[in-house]
Amino acid sequence: MGTIAATPEASRRLGDFSLLEELNEQEKRGIEQRCHKRTYSRNETILDKGSQSREVFFVLKGSVSVITFSPAGREVTLAAVKAGDFFGELAAIDGQPRSASVTAIEKSEIAIMPPEMFLEVVRGHPTVAFQLMQRLARMVRASGLRILELSTLQAAQRVYAELLRMAQPDAAVPGLFVVRPLPPMHEIASMTSTTRETVNRAISQLYDSGVLKRKGRNLYIMDRSKLEEIVQSLQAHHLHR
Repeated sequence: MGTIAATPEASRRLGDFSLLEELNEQEKRGIEQRCHKRTYSRNETILDKGSQSREVFFVLKGSVSVITFSPAGREVTLAAVKAGDFFGELAAIDGQPRSASVTAIEKSEIAIMPPEMFLEVVRGHPTVAFQLMQRLARMVRASGLRILELSTLQAAQRVYAELLRMAQPDAAVPGLFVVRPLPPMHEIASMTSTTRETVNRAISQLYDSGVLKRKGRNLYIMDRSKLEEIVQSLQAHHLHR
């Protein structure tokens, strides 16, 4: 495997988002002009659960965490949203209060789209509407998969499965996958319904084998097929106990 190269993150343009990629340049410029940008500091709250706001948020740079709380007050992380993705569309679509809170994992630049404009774009462009439908379908499937994992997988398996979901191909080294940035251990623990200590132990024990490598705030999956094999073998062992 090649050397891990540092790749500084560049801020994205709103017109580069896949949801809007089929629009022409004039339409993209018009949308960008009607949105406003805001930068959030690390750990700053972007949205509160239960709020009545309806805007849709596009992450131009950085990453954010979508969280909720159990009746007992336990924090549960639902997703990490990275640059190039967006959140807040459910409230814009159904008009209901926010179903989760959102905080910045790191310093993040966000483009905020008024709800009326979001609906106007969706209703006026079939390609955008279809992309949104596909996104909602993926969300339903992902929720079902998480429920299944909580019912059938042990803690370490859930951690590895979550890392595989978060990892993206590294542009600098073909075949290399990276979680950039690696969320704090407590957030991964919240995503996988386990403890921070278990997450740290599960990740650390794969450093020596070379399957995982940490560099700065990023976690590199040096051998994705091996990590998938570990998850599958642990799952088979668990199911046949």
